[in-house]
Amino acid sequence: MNPLKAALSWLAFPVYAWQGIGVRLRTPRMLPPQGRVRHRIDGAEPAVRLLVIGDSSVAGVGIADTSHGLPSQLARLVALRHERAVVWRAAGFNSATAGQVRDFVVPNLADEHWTHIVIAVGTNDAKNFHRVKRFKREFGGLLYALRAKWPEALIVWSPVVDMRRMPALPPALGRILEIRASLINHMGTQLCEERGVVPATRLPIDDPDAGFSDDGFHASADGYRAWAEHLLYYMQEDRLIERPGRLVA
Repeated sequence: MNPLKAALSWLAFPVYAWQGIGVRLRTPRMLPPQGRVRHRIDGAEPAVRLLVIGDSSVAGVGIADTSHGLPSQLARLVALRHERAVVWRAAGFNSATAGQVRDFVVPNLADEHWTHIVIAVGTNDAKNFHRVKRFKREFGGLLYALRAKWPEALIVWSPVVDMRRMPALPPALGRILEIRASLINHMGTQLCEERGVVPATRLPIDDPDAGFSDDGFHASADGYRAWAEHLLYYMQEDRLIERPGRLVA
């Protein structure tokens, strides 16, 4: 962790608070979409059993139907790539932080045999200015909880995207939150490597207008598709396939 970066972000906290209030007042709060949160795609057995867990991005906020969300699109790509049946489940919740997913989501999930787990969490920890020490405790605990409950699963964490690229955020606020996101990502990657979880690389964002929904914060259907394509690389144990190129997100 870079102590100077952390200190600079705290010095800029008044700007964060002022601009953050403005963004909150003018940004509509979007509800989760309609549609399935679990489904089965037919194919060859044994099936890939995919759990996607995390915040509003997993819930599919920003789109009208969950069929265009990250879990559903990733499941379809896995089924096509590996010619296998896929059973998928989305467990995503608005504004969820790592600690809330650890404390309220994981304990309430049925003990099903998930072979692959994708975690999308950290954005709200960065946005809420959670200290890195707190994120270390809460995200680290989340990794332990998932590993204890599904010891044989391949678990992948998708880090926080570059917050300077979010259309909803003014430039100054985006730069401040990007500092917090980089601190969260550094600690999250370290914890993943220590605890048997695969840290994905950040999703590249080349076209924010196409990749984000009307609120400028959550992904659009195209953005979720790009995210799913990015994560497909990590959806097999050896991952000996070509890394994805830079995608619209």
